[in-house]
Amino acid sequence: MRVFYDGVIYKLQKYGGINRYFNNLISRLPDEITPILTAYRAKDIAYPKHPNLKTYRFLGRENRPRRLFEALERRYFESVTSSASFDLMHPTYYWMLTGKDMTSYRRPLVVTVHDMIHELYADRMDSNGQIARTKRRSVEIADAVICVSENTKKDLMKLSGVREDKITVIYLSSELDIRSSYGDEPVPKRPYFLYVGSRNPNYKNFDRLLEALSKVVTRYPEVILCSVGGSFRDFERQQISDLGIENHLETLQNPSDSHLAKLYRCSVAFVYPSNYEGFGIPPLEAMACGTPVIASNRSSIPEVVGDGGIQFDPNSVADLADAMLSVLENPIQRDRWIERGFDRVQQFSWQKTADRTLEVYKQLVVS
Repeated sequence: MRVFYDGVIYKLQKYGGINRYFNNLISRLPDEITPILTAYRAKDIAYPKHPNLKTYRFLGRENRPRRLFEALERRYFESVTSSASFDLMHPTYYWMLTGKDMTSYRRPLVVTVHDMIHELYADRMDSNGQIARTKRRSVEIADAVICVSENTKKDLMKLSGVREDKITVIYLSSELDIRSSYGDEPVPKRPYFLYVGSRNPNYKNFDRLLEALSKVVTRYPEVILCSVGGSFRDFERQQISDLGIENHLETLQNPSDSHLAKLYRCSVAFVYPSNYEGFGIPPLEAMACGTPVIASNRSSIPEVVGDGGIQFDPNSVADLADAMLSVLENPIQRDRWIERGFDRVQQFSWQKTADRTLEVYKQLVVS
């Protein structure tokens, strides 16, 4: 079977959950599959690895006028897509590098929906509705839709009206492993809670984590929060100053996987305060690396965390602070949470993701 992956996501982001999803999916497909990938040519982006992978990159010179470069790029990808022989399409996002409608290629179409953030937070995340419209169009014309959680499936059906019989829920997994966490990379010297990922103010709820931290450090002044992600923005620095916790924060950007695994393992706990996630890989990473998980009880997060972590009300600063204090003050219970996390994360694997996705592919190609 030859599966075509339009790689627009590699142009939209160098790093991110969707990149990792397709990298892990494609890399774990059996040798009977020939993946065909059109991809942005950047050299510092990690692409999938598969023995039969055929990758097409546009090698035009970017020093040309932008409109000319983009027109030539689209023409190249249209030529590749139209001439390639494939049995099924699974684009990496809701539009294609060719700029053409997905129905143009007359092949069975699979679309993966990772979340409904642009619909649920439209006024702040998609004010002109373009992403939501494009997504809706792609799921309407798709022959099969993969959702990464039951909660995402529920939101998709409610907000887009897609038929349930088109949807298959396939969970994601974690690449990190505690065995890679024993390198010589530096970690904070003081006891620290760990936060990983974007701090988007629309739904990540990082401001409440800062408030909870300010309560925790009144009892444990040696404790800090290590945030892995971008630098703090002006409004975050202002809140940090207002709370008087300037000396209780460290930031780190783009650690290697082994460094991140060590940061997880050496932390007091990993905190995941988000109000909404389509799935949420970081809690699984934390469990796999041997640290307790303190996670919001909203959206898909309970599906992922299950009984493997402490869940709290993300609208309650007091609830979050109590959860953080409980881990600090109960080392025996903390060890139990670590063991529960190890048990929980075993239920997820990227190989399961690939196997179940292949079942979807085969159903479409056979039919």
